[in-house]
Amino acid sequence: MTSRLRLGLIAGFATLVIDQACKLWLLYVFDLPSRGTVRVTPFFDLYLAWNIGISFGWLQNDSALAQYALMAVKAVAVVLLAVWMARSETKLATAALGMIIGGAIGNGIDRLAYGAVVDFALFHVQIGGTVYNWYIFNLADVAIVAGVAGLLYDSFFGTHAAKAP
Repeated sequence: MTSRLRLGLIAGFATLVIDQACKLWLLYVFDLPSRGTVRVTPFFDLYLAWNIGISFGWLQNDSALAQYALMAVKAVAVVLLAVWMARSETKLATAALGMIIGGAIGNGIDRLAYGAVVDFALFHVQIGGTVYNWYIFNLADVAIVAGVAGLLYDSFFGTHAAKAP
């Protein structure tokens, strides 16, 4: 196993463990379900949301068929990303793909365990008496976005991008 692939596996495993540990702590130790909204800062709250849809809550559907279809798509995506990660030529791309895979598996575990993804982080701002909320998300989502950003950076500024004609 190459050191690059090991880095990707470590990034994926760390993402998965941190995501699941945080969710389990919030659900069962901190008991977020019974606390309701917990104000952490003037712009950040802990707020439990069960996301039965896909990214950003799109395609909300709680039917068993829809959940199985989402899991099947996710499983295929994870396999394809793992193949990409195994063939990746840079440490950044490999770690980024590991983070995406770890985040996808973390959210998949939620879907299997609870029938929905556990989201809990809510950023908001109040302007002129109106509150504007960002999407509610979790650490797996953060890892997926960071992984995509890493892939974009690597594709535009990595060593192979510099060699392109």
